[in-house]
Amino acid sequence: MTTPLLQVSDLHVEFDTYGGTVKAVRGVDFSIEAGRTLAIVGESGCGKSVTVQAMMGLIPMPPGRITRGEARLRGENILGVSSLGGREVRGAEIGMIFQDPMSSLNPTMSIGDQIAEPLIVHRGYSQAQARARAVALLDMVRIPEASRRARQYPFEFSGGMLQRAMIAMAISCKPTLLIADEPTTALDVTIQAQILDLLRDLQNETGMALILITHDLGVVARMADEVAVMYAGRIVEYGSVEDVFYRSSHPYTVGLKAAMPSNDPERQHELRPIEGSPPDLFSPPVGCAYAARCPHSMQICRQQPAGLFGVGEAHLARCWLQHPASPHRPAGLTLGGHGHE
Repeated sequence: MTTPLLQVSDLHVEFDTYGGTVKAVRGVDFSIEAGRTLAIVGESGCGKSVTVQAMMGLIPMPPGRITRGEARLRGENILGVSSLGGREVRGAEIGMIFQDPMSSLNPTMSIGDQIAEPLIVHRGYSQAQARARAVALLDMVRIPEASRRARQYPFEFSGGMLQRAMIAMAISCKPTLLIADEPTTALDVTIQAQILDLLRDLQNETGMALILITHDLGVVARMADEVAVMYAGRIVEYGSVEDVFYRSSHPYTVGLKAAMPSNDPERQHELRPIEGSPPDLFSPPVGCAYAARCPHSMQICRQQPAGLFGVGEAHLARCWLQHPASPHRPAGLTLGGHGHE
């Protein structure tokens, strides 16, 4: 098997608040190989962004803290580490595209200077070299009149152009891994497609790995090789994009798919939301966090957390329905029952 570029193991992240301790991430495991795309999917508040921000050293400590786990980049643990072998991790080895480019860019600096800054800090470029490279990067992300645009400020860019400028900044140091946190959320459908095509083209050109954080299953189907479905701070299903979409093995994944708009004439006027609300992560449930919303919930689901059961090759689901002794065999759910980790 190929050695993963990044391997995250048993990651736990908590936040101390006036109301108590929020257990935001509760034992996350995933890996990604060079040149591949992993989509982390789930509804708002499930821990997607906190997972990668903890890995990048971007959560404030306090109130946040990593209580357990590792994140190994090429075999070396990067949690709490700023450099590996003389190379900066954040911004150099790993680039990140943030959710809202308008609030992530400095309104007092020109776009070109902001793209040039990582090159000066991480790569030792001179001011002139960095500015020239910034123009080339703007051209690479298909911003017309790149030289003129580099002298402009964020307020002079549209939403789609700001997102392209963020991508240019994120790839400026040629990272081996790019993290895109909801890169198309605030954009219209046409611009979304352009941004996704751009990310794919850049990935093909550079060979970098891509972690895509999203709640849009359409984006996942278009971009991902592997998918990790998160719920209440845990990954509840993991597998190839074909496995997760066409052989869904966790009721939450089935619920997410059912809530999507459909072209099917029999379903296109009906949206089926997941009833109920996510659990309180101040005091997570003893058993399965999805049990209160699950239409197939059993007594054991509320009493004990499920392990990850093998459904197929490299396809895992954290659900008691996948246990070989489960009495329930619900329709619409792919069942394996090959044991658990």
